[in-house]
Amino acid sequence: MKTNKTLLASLCALGLLSLSGGSQAAGWCESGKAVKFAGLNWESGMLLTDVMQFVLKNGYGCETDSLPGNSITMENALGTNDIQVFAEEWVGRSEVWKKAEAAGKVVGVGAPVVGAVEGWYVPRYVVEGDAKRKLEAKAPNLKAIADLGQYAAVFKDPEEPSKGRFYNCPAGWTCELDNSAMLKDYGLESSYTNFRPGTGPALDAAVLSSYKRGEPILFYYWTPTPLMGQVDLIKLDEKPGVDKSVSIKVGLSKAFHEGAPELVAVLEKVNLPIDLLNQNLARMTKERIESPKLAKAFLKEHPEIWHAWVSEDAAKKIDAAL
Repeated sequence: MKTNKTLLASLCALGLLSLSGGSQAAGWCESGKAVKFAGLNWESGMLLTDVMQFVLKNGYGCETDSLPGNSITMENALGTNDIQVFAEEWVGRSEVWKKAEAAGKVVGVGAPVVGAVEGWYVPRYVVEGDAKRKLEAKAPNLKAIADLGQYAAVFKDPEEPSKGRFYNCPAGWTCELDNSAMLKDYGLESSYTNFRPGTGPALDAAVLSSYKRGEPILFYYWTPTPLMGQVDLIKLDEKPGVDKSVSIKVGLSKAFHEGAPELVAVLEKVNLPIDLLNQNLARMTKERIESPKLAKAFLKEHPEIWHAWVSEDAAKKIDAAL
């Protein structure tokens, strides 16, 4: 019995057996393992990623990193635990995510953004005109995606004038595959080119350029984004019965979800109110603030939001770092 007690004490001293109830999360970071994030390349994804990284690094002593790549590549990396956190995962939309979740390789937690929407949009002046800008309505009966077949000439592709142009997501984004499938499902493949901008900013530039000139443009877009606060758009209806309600979660690898419960408890509480998020994204664009700097400013200006995510001790450390 004495030998057993001695062995037990030795194991505890070596950290091989814990009697203190210490969390595995501390073990994840204290063991030197970094928490690797998907390096998302859209504004809200970048801001959420930088906010989460700052919180884990300064509040919980974690080494953090982000790996660049498109969303499909990053979802695959999450499933293999090459990254641990995907800060803004639009669950249910990606086949990669669905398969990984069904196989138990990834877990979605929390609700970092609530109230997001996505769809196909046109400027309001295309449908209703704009008397102030002396713009006539060029597609007065356009209400739904199903109506687009008759309006291909309105959205004429400058490189292929016999067709209209639909501005899709950049290649490699999950939404690019969804939109390509929709073009086919709605019978629009023969009348519209499936144009894929190289980047998110390139898509924004195309929309803003057309909008400033008062020209028609048909494109996919989503919220939360700074662009939605800059232009007046109409979202086209989809087929009756189609439900595209958006659920956004923090995507985690299975290994991280099981091995870092204290950190998971933080990430599942992260939520940026969508109106405040849109305001900050607009600020990012207007003031040309880099995402890491804006993340720090957000945390400094809104402790009432993020203090609820973290422990009291972590909150003190984060406040000190700010």
